[in-house]
Amino acid sequence: MAPPLGATAYAGRRRVRWRWVVFGLLLVVPILEIAVIIGIGKVIGGWPTLVLLLLESALGAWLVKREGGRAWRALRDALRTGRMPSRELSDAALILVGGALLLTPGFVTDLAGFLVIIPWTRPYARRILERAIAARLLGGGRRGSGPGVVEGHVVSPPQ
Repeated sequence: MAPPLGATAYAGRRRVRWRWVVFGLLLVVPILEIAVIIGIGKVIGGWPTLVLLLLESALGAWLVKREGGRAWRALRDALRTGRMPSRELSDAALILVGGALLLTPGFVTDLAGFLVIIPWTRPYARRILERAIAARLLGGGRRGSGPGVVEGHVVSPPQ
């Protein structure tokens, strides 16, 4: 019996690698956040650090609300005009991820969240997201591997 479409040894290794990456991030990011908070607290003091974290969170919530509304309006306009809303959907995904990063207390995750939400830096994040999605859909850049690829040709899934 043939393996399911896209079930290759490479896909299994990629899945295991992502588990290790997520595990590493869940281990390293909190330690990094605590170290940065302590370092900033030593420089400006404990209470100012806490106030800065609270102000950062309030600014992030306001920015997510504003940019989320803009993304929603842009998505509705694209759908109303019959245009493919790929840019609008990627912006919405980035705003969602940025909002989740801003909910995590700390300066490092807040910086990453602001970088994917702010309109001036979002196009760079969008390009990275598009490359990651293209690599995932095309089997990690390996011709002839990955879901939906048979002998180097992209095929549509059965209906």
